[in-house]
Amino acid sequence: MTATLSFDGITFLREWLAAPLRVGALAPSGATLARAITAEIGPEMGPVIELGPGTGVFTRALLDRGVAERDLTLVEAGSEFAVMLEARFPEARVLWMDASRLRAVDLFGGGQAGAVVSGLPLLSMSPRKVVAILDGAFRHLKPGGAFYQFTYGPGCPAPRPILDRLGLKASRVGRALSNVPPATVYRIQRRSQRHPTEGWR
Repeated sequence: MTATLSFDGITFLREWLAAPLRVGALAPSGATLARAITAEIGPEMGPVIELGPGTGVFTRALLDRGVAERDLTLVEAGSEFAVMLEARFPEARVLWMDASRLRAVDLFGGGQAGAVVSGLPLLSMSPRKVVAILDGAFRHLKPGGAFYQFTYGPGCPAPRPILDRLGLKASRVGRALSNVPPATVYRIQRRSQRHPTEGWR
């Protein structure tokens, strides 16, 4: 396990050195954050899209939640990460591409995903790119589907004007205080819809 973590850390550092704004962190996210960002996701939601999976920390958490590996589409712009993901999750679909191009890709042959999990550093991206990522992601989400995003910042990393423009709303749904650094998880949805769990709370 130590050797694997060391290898992941080295790979993460190399990708960060090559493109620090794209990677956005010096080390992979921790298990606490992985559990927090996947807490509302299960196999009943259908296909799941993961944006910026890196070394696969969130991917493993999705599998632990019961999501079938074959139902995962992993969108990764880093070449070393993409190769690593293909080896670790051979039944998943790995796309080596920028997540801002999602709108132009037919992911499910007319079908739609139930959730998107994002490890992308939205705070370091231009507003235009954030719009492209969210717009593309929601074009692949079924009604009631949700986009889960974490941040190290004090508020939602998708600014209110962008959410308003796209007809979206954000709710804080979790925290990972033991993560380094501490992180907060947001659920982003279309404004006209309620998340299935909201009626239970």
